[in-house]
Amino acid sequence: MGCYNLKDKVAIVTGGGQGIGAAIAQLFAENGAKVVIAEIDEEAGTERERMLREKGLEVTFIKTDVGDEDSVREMVRKTVELYGGVDILVNNAAIQPDGKSIFERSLEEWERTIRVNLTGPYICSRYAAEEMKKRGGGVIINIASTRALMSEPNTEPYSASKGGLVALTHSLAISLAPYRIRVVCISPGWIETSRWKKSSLRSEPKLRPIDHEQHPAGRVGDPMDIAHMCAFLADNEKAGFITGVNFVVDGGMTVKMIYVD
Repeated sequence: MGCYNLKDKVAIVTGGGQGIGAAIAQLFAENGAKVVIAEIDEEAGTERERMLREKGLEVTFIKTDVGDEDSVREMVRKTVELYGGVDILVNNAAIQPDGKSIFERSLEEWERTIRVNLTGPYICSRYAAEEMKKRGGGVIINIASTRALMSEPNTEPYSASKGGLVALTHSLAISLAPYRIRVVCISPGWIETSRWKKSSLRSEPKLRPIDHEQHPAGRVGDPMDIAHMCAFLADNEKAGFITGVNFVVDGGMTVKMIYVD
């Protein structure tokens, strides 16, 4: 058992089949939580469920499209049916469209990104919070991005969705405070997820020394860096006084000034 007090907590991790979500699901389960992997990719979700169950962990995959209200409602219903309630929700599922310019990008692409990355967490929070109220409280953790704070060209849908998620965090934190539901946000920076993808896409990272050197922490991030922050924030004994805020976990990359000679 790990160092976080999550024993017998029921946790939903959206997009938990791959990448950062997979690391969160694993660490939560290793610390005693009963984890639902709410994942749209059936191959990834089934594979991750099997991998973690082989470790003796309590994990269940439920196919879910977070951008579809009926799908989310059914996922939460199945979670309650299986485990009796909901204590923790991690809104991790997101999509990042191709880097088309504003002149080329279709409105449908913009709307789909907002639907999954921002409306999805709102829908999931609504239905999970209804169950958390019945248990006297809970924790919602939103996974945003440093793209909420800074951008490269042609990232408008993703950046806007993540900026909205940061704002949604403090709004929900105030609205849900009377029900003892804490709402927090994490904005990851560069996280290398190659080893955490489903087996058909898994690969070894291809990182250069310069990739690590541009981080004051001395390296590119790993999904477990974000998972540990999630586990800390989900632990009411350790983080019970924290709500409504966004934590930037990026190895110091966004605060480093860059001068070009």
